[in-house]
Amino acid sequence: MLKGESDQEMAEEDPDGVSDEDRTACTHLPFILEVLEKEKTTWRVLLKQGLRKHCACSSAWARELFLGFFPILRWLPRYQPKEWLLGDVMSGVIVGILLVPQSIAYSLLAGQDPIYGLYTSFFAGIIYMLLGTSRHISVGIFGVLCLLVGQVVDRELAVAGYLTDDNPNTTAVFDDVTMRPSCDRSCYAIVVGATVTFTAGVYQVLMALLQVKYLLGLKLPRAQGPGSLIKTWILLIRNISQTNVCDLLTSLLCLLVLIPAKELNERFKAKLRAPIPFELFVVTAATLASHFGRFQERFSSDVAGEIPTGFMPAQLPAWSLIPNVALDAISVAIVGFVITVSLSEMFAKKHGYSVDANQEMYAIGFCNILSSFFRCFTTSAALTKTLVKESTGCHTQLSALVTAVVLLLVLLVIAPLFYSLQKCVLAVIIVVNLRGALCKFADVPHMWRMNHVDATIWLVTMATSALVNTELGLVVGVLVSALCVLGRTQRVPAIRLGQAGRSELYEDLATYKGLQTQPGVAVFRYVAPIYYANQALFKRALYRAVGLNPVVEKARLKKQEKRERKQKVPPRREAEPSNAFLPKWTLFHTIVLDCAPVLFLDTAGVGALKEVAKDYGGLGVRLLLARCSMSVLDSLRRGGYLDPEAEGNKMVFFTIGDAIHYGQSLASQNGSCDTEC
Repeated sequence: MLKGESDQEMAEEDPDGVSDEDRTACTHLPFILEVLEKEKTTWRVLLKQGLRKHCACSSAWARELFLGFFPILRWLPRYQPKEWLLGDVMSGVIVGILLVPQSIAYSLLAGQDPIYGLYTSFFAGIIYMLLGTSRHISVGIFGVLCLLVGQVVDRELAVAGYLTDDNPNTTAVFDDVTMRPSCDRSCYAIVVGATVTFTAGVYQVLMALLQVKYLLGLKLPRAQGPGSLIKTWILLIRNISQTNVCDLLTSLLCLLVLIPAKELNERFKAKLRAPIPFELFVVTAATLASHFGRFQERFSSDVAGEIPTGFMPAQLPAWSLIPNVALDAISVAIVGFVITVSLSEMFAKKHGYSVDANQEMYAIGFCNILSSFFRCFTTSAALTKTLVKESTGCHTQLSALVTAVVLLLVLLVIAPLFYSLQKCVLAVIIVVNLRGALCKFADVPHMWRMNHVDATIWLVTMATSALVNTELGLVVGVLVSALCVLGRTQRVPAIRLGQAGRSELYEDLATYKGLQTQPGVAVFRYVAPIYYANQALFKRALYRAVGLNPVVEKARLKKQEKRERKQKVPPRREAEPSNAFLPKWTLFHTIVLDCAPVLFLDTAGVGALKEVAKDYGGLGVRLLLARCSMSVLDSLRRGGYLDPEAEGNKMVFFTIGDAIHYGQSLASQNGSCDTEC
C-alpha cells in the first residue's frame, strides 16, 4: 500500500468482503534481496583485456614466464645445504639402487632390452628436476605405463614381421631418412616405444600378470588382440611340459627370499632409516650364480644378454608410425598425467607447499618428448619409489640428480656385468612389486560394503582390461562411471520435508522423528539437477510424493463434467474457489519445492517446472520455489519461468519459511486469517 492513499480508498472493500487493510495484514511479506547489477562487457572489451593480460611483453612478465617454466630456478638459489643436502644425497642413492633392478625388470613389460629401461630412468629424473614443481615425487618407470607401451610394441612388431623373441631378424626395417635397412627386432622395438612416448607427449603406461612364462622359462609368443590374457594362459597350459626346470627353481627361490624380505621392510619401515635393497642383493646373487653355474649353456636359461655401456646416438621418432600409435598414446597420456598430478598434490599437501597442475603437465610431457629422442619409453611418477624417496629424507629434486649419477655409473661401468642375469629373476621382481595390486582383490568385499557402485566400476574395468585389453578397459571404466553418475540422477525421489521445532531447519519426514508439517502447505525436496535426461522422472517422482497427479486429476474432472452435462447438472459458479476442484482428501493448497540441492537447470528442466506449475495451478494449487542458487535463478529467468518485469513476482523465495508463510497468507485471503496471520 502507498502511504498517500486516502482513508476512503483504504476503507473500500473488494467484492469478496475483505478490505484492502485486512488483506495487507494477512499477506506475508517475504525477505527480499536486491540483486547486484553487474556491468555488461562486450566481447571486444573482454578480448582486449585478455590479450593485454597474456600478450603484454615486459621484462618482469618475461622473467616470471621463464621462472614459471623452469621451477628449479626458484628453489635452487634458496637451497639450504646444511639442512637438506644429506637427506637429498641419501634418498637419491637409495632410490638409484632400487631403480637399477626395477629398470631392468620393467623393460620386459615394455617389450624392450634392459639398457632402455636404464636410459628411461636416467633421463626422466633429470628432465623432471628442471621442470617439475613437486619436491618429493620420483619420476621414472611405472609398471602400468610399461604394459600399455608393451602392448603397442608387440602389435607393431607383429605388423612389421617380428613374430617371436626367437626370430629377431625376420624383416628389415628401413630408416625414414636414408631408406636403408637399419633395425633388427630390438632396435625396432625401441623405435616403436620412443614413437609412442613422443606422440603421447604428456602421455604414459600399465602393469600385467603375464610374467608366468618367464618364471617357468617358457618361450611363448605374446598374445595379441582381445582376450590376450586368456590366450596367454591357454598357451601356457599347452606348453607347460616345456618348462625350464632351472628357471622354475630359480624363480621359486627368489620368491621365497623377496616376499618375506618385502614384508620385513614394510613391518619395520618406521624403525629403518631406509628400506633394505633386497632386490639388488637378489639380482647380484642370481647373476653370479647364473654366470659361474653357466645356466645358459647347461640349462638353456633365458638371460638378459649383452647390455652395452655408454649412450647410443640420439634419433628422431619414426614419423610414419605416429598414425598407428596416436590413439594408443591417448590412454597412455591420461593415465600418466593423472598419476603424476595426484601424487604431486598428495605429497605437497602432506608437506605444506603447493604444486602447479599445468606445470606438472608440461614437466611430464617434456620428460616424454625429450627422452624419446634418446631411445626411452614413457614415464610418470611412481608411488613406491616416491614413498622411499620421502621416507629417506628427501627435501628437493636435487635427489633426482644423485639418482641419475648412480644410474650413470651403472650405464658406464656396471651394466655389462648383468649379462648372465636370468629373465625369470626380473619376472619375480615384477610379480613381487605387483603384490600390492594383487592384494586389492581381497579388498573387494570391503569396497562392496562401502559403495556398491564404486565396487562395480572397479570390477567391470578390471575384467575388461584383463579379458579384452587395457585401452578398452580404461574406456569402459570411464563410460561405466559416467553412466553410473547419470543413473544416480534418474532414481532420485522427491522427499517430503517437515520443520524441526520453530527453526528454519526442514528435513525428511521419513528419516527423522518429531518433525512438524505446516497446515495447507506441503514441502518437498529433489536432490538432483533437473535436465533433459531426468525431467520426466522428476515430474513423476514429485507427483508420486505429493499424492496428486494433476494430469490424471484433470482427466477425471473432464469425465465428471461430461457426466454432469449429460445429467444436466447446473455448472459451477465462477465465484467458487479454484481449490474446490481438489479431491476431498487433499489437505494442501500450496507446494513448496526446496531447490537448494538442484545444481543446475537446462531448457528441458525449466520447461518441466513450467508444466508442473501450470498443471497444479489448474487445480488451484500453487507451486513456490525456495532456496534457488544463482545459476538456477538465471536459468529460470532466461527460460521465462520468472518474469523480471513483473511487479511483486513471488514464485521464488530465499527461505522455505518465507515460501510457507506466503502461501498460507494468500490462502487466508479467501477465508479466515485468524490462524494464518
